[in-house]
Amino acid sequence: MTTGSELAHAISGSTRLYGIFGHPITHSLSPLMQTFALQHHHLDGLYVPFPVQPDHLPKALAGAIALGICGLNITIPHKEAILPLLDEVSTEAEFIGAVNTVDIRDGRTIGYNTDGTGFLMPLQELPMSFADTSACILGAGGAARAVTMALLRAGCPDLTLCNRTPERADRLCSDLRERFPQARVNWVPFEHAATAARDHLLIVNTTAVGLHPGDPQLLPETAFRPEHVVYDIVYRPLHTELLQMAKQRGATIVPGIEMLIGQGAEAFRIWTDHTFPTSDVRRLVYPLI
Repeated sequence: MTTGSELAHAISGSTRLYGIFGHPITHSLSPLMQTFALQHHHLDGLYVPFPVQPDHLPKALAGAIALGICGLNITIPHKEAILPLLDEVSTEAEFIGAVNTVDIRDGRTIGYNTDGTGFLMPLQELPMSFADTSACILGAGGAARAVTMALLRAGCPDLTLCNRTPERADRLCSDLRERFPQARVNWVPFEHAATAARDHLLIVNTTAVGLHPGDPQLLPETAFRPEHVVYDIVYRPLHTELLQMAKQRGATIVPGIEMLIGQGAEAFRIWTDHTFPTSDVRRLVYPLI
């Protein structure tokens, strides 16, 4: 049982408040991860989930500013809608077209997108050099924009997108070539994805395929080699069919929960300037997936 003195120590008049805006929000792992990180560093802070309906987003943000909330995570369906409501937006968030983290200081809001940084974190723990790594990216949506920008910034010299429709793929390739003219960036239709995957070291699924049982296979098992690093940003289930096939072929696999942890780590750094207890958070959330 919590004593009065323990409760008084946990919440004080100087407690800094953080939270997450989304609808629905009950599934989010962010409150668990961020609360753990705050407690790990003995920071006087509290992280709260706020269910915010789409029509209420402007009022909710204004309320957060008025109440002195220090930082917010932003999730579905608000990532794009919040952009015009902010005072400033980072280069990454502007390129991706979505914000998932807001820092609030002296009433001023700055929007960030931590997807790219979060995506790279587990790869940086592997014995691989981005400068020597070519990548095959499945999909060309918002997540692909974050992933490809992060890889090219890290020094990846060669990217091939695989997408079903040419419009998004053409637009993303054009945007990337403009920002990273030194890199080789192209795309192929999905029917050529298996060939593209075999020719690249890193394979990343940025689509939602694998989220639901019975989803079609993105790649045949023969597309994978032991030299491959295969990364699926879908984090439920922990090991998608794509990752299971890749593992059976001897490839190194990276589950999507790693990107989620990385996203949270970067948000925590932005808000607090403290390092995230990544290993401990892994042990905390992996059993929940």
